[in-house]
Amino acid sequence: MTNTRPPSPLGVIEEIPEFDDLKQMMQLCEKNYGAAPAFNLLDKQGTYHIVTYKEFAAQVNQFGTALLSLGLKGEKIAIIGENRYEWCVAYLAVTNGTGIVVPLDKELPDSELANLLNVSEATAIVYSGKLATSIETLAPFVPTLKYLINMDLEASTETIHSFDALCKQGALLISEGVRSFIDAKISNEVMNILLFTSGTTGHAKGVMLSHKNIATDIKAVLACLYLGSEDSILSILPLHHTYECTCGFLVMISVGAKISFCEGIKQIAKNLKETQPSILMLVPLIVENMYKKIWDTAKKTRGKVLKLKVGMFASNALLKTIRKDIRRSIFAPVHESIGGNLRLVISGAAALDPKVAEGFETIGVTVRQGYGLTESSPILSVNQMDRFRHASIGLPMPGIEMKINHPDAQGIGEIIARGDNIMLGYYNNPEATAAVLKDGWLYTGDLGYMDAEGFYYITGRQKNVIVTKNGKNIFPEEVESYLDKSPFIAESLVYGEETRDANGKPTGEITVKASVFPDQTVLEERFAGQTMSEAEIRTLIKNEINHVNKMMPMYKRISDFDIRTTEFEKTTTRKIKRHGANKPV
Repeated sequence: MTNTRPPSPLGVIEEIPEFDDLKQMMQLCEKNYGAAPAFNLLDKQGTYHIVTYKEFAAQVNQFGTALLSLGLKGEKIAIIGENRYEWCVAYLAVTNGTGIVVPLDKELPDSELANLLNVSEATAIVYSGKLATSIETLAPFVPTLKYLINMDLEASTETIHSFDALCKQGALLISEGVRSFIDAKISNEVMNILLFTSGTTGHAKGVMLSHKNIATDIKAVLACLYLGSEDSILSILPLHHTYECTCGFLVMISVGAKISFCEGIKQIAKNLKETQPSILMLVPLIVENMYKKIWDTAKKTRGKVLKLKVGMFASNALLKTIRKDIRRSIFAPVHESIGGNLRLVISGAAALDPKVAEGFETIGVTVRQGYGLTESSPILSVNQMDRFRHASIGLPMPGIEMKINHPDAQGIGEIIARGDNIMLGYYNNPEATAAVLKDGWLYTGDLGYMDAEGFYYITGRQKNVIVTKNGKNIFPEEVESYLDKSPFIAESLVYGEETRDANGKPTGEITVKASVFPDQTVLEERFAGQTMSEAEIRTLIKNEINHVNKMMPMYKRISDFDIRTTEFEKTTTRKIKRHGANKPV
């Protein structure tokens, strides 16, 4: 792996920081960026205040020392809550000398939370006050759970510890010379992070990751994209998910950047203006919605759409011909609407529409798409600053090997990868581990191909492929991408269904079907003042499907569809859960 980072926007080349584990990373951060802002936090009065790297490191040490004083050395400690400062403190306090951190999804139902706490054998849980009722109610059903730590409790009670009180206790112990946490040694190849996948099918599996896994991925990201101490990020995606945790938290900490937290999906526009981030880590749904909002706003002012199109054409022409970049001045109002300082958007977790990436580039915001899995800590490939293809998932990151396993005549096969970022295995699940880890290679389950320049492209999930009677492969994701381009379709799911004869017996023939959730907002705008019947909506969607069918060969065409009245159930990274999701609701 190269030891230098890509040039900064000012052309400065810096070295990648050297660390083998997250504890070393934190020590470097405190040394190099001590007085610099690590977090920009919104208090209850609506005012932002700064926490420096020195203050952050001190509180990690305090909380970690307190956890050890409770006897939690080597234990599994769960964290659950909204994106917030205390979550980050707890994560590093557990991993950097206490035990094994178990980040959990705050959106899970209580029954599933109890199940994951039992599966992980958690001894303690650090949780947001918003979840106090749920956690304290389910706690008796988790026999291993001994300690409840509430992030928002002012003072500890007989049964529940206060986060703040534990930090104060840790500070007192440190002042008395207790260095059990500060001097704790890290074994960087053992499990210190247990992450449960939020897969689109089946049940969650516990992914075992080490400090080495995460440290490898952080340094590989830094070798591909410039991120620096002058940067700031608005953390939007849930921190329990490894994409946001590694890239939106740990990568940013490693270079001394500043982190702010989004108050919620509906507050993104407000928080962008307040915090003025230079970097965002997003999923395609949010990126595409941001781009759509730019055009929707333009439509509200007469002549604005034409002005926007002319500006995009002119800025592109000047950039290509005389290398003059006037994008930020031409599109100043657009930049102000997204904070005024945004320079880089990294998109992951699903495929991004290339036209959206190109559109953002035209107005002066760089968009780079990456690819990875929880099992790979998570990033495997990314489009680099100067080497990219918007339709691609990018090039393998330094130190990571990727290849197409058993490619067919079109070059399509399963993507497999290996490197020091690949997980140790699935927790207490040797069968599942053996199914995906073979001879050091991670079998991703994603199908794709590599072009002549080494860029990788995803065609779909192996388990989702529809195979026709004559052996033709249909990738549902490809058909869905066409459907979702319709302004009247918010979401779609394509699946195969075996036909039956007059007696109800399977024929072996597979037909392609779709489940569609119409975009109600667009329908209301386009047909203002009208109340559309179910039949009229169905006719409208049928016309859209007919249009899509004309663009595809016969065997890929949709033969029937249903209309949903509710959104599809999704994972935390906004991917549709395909298992059982094809039934109309």
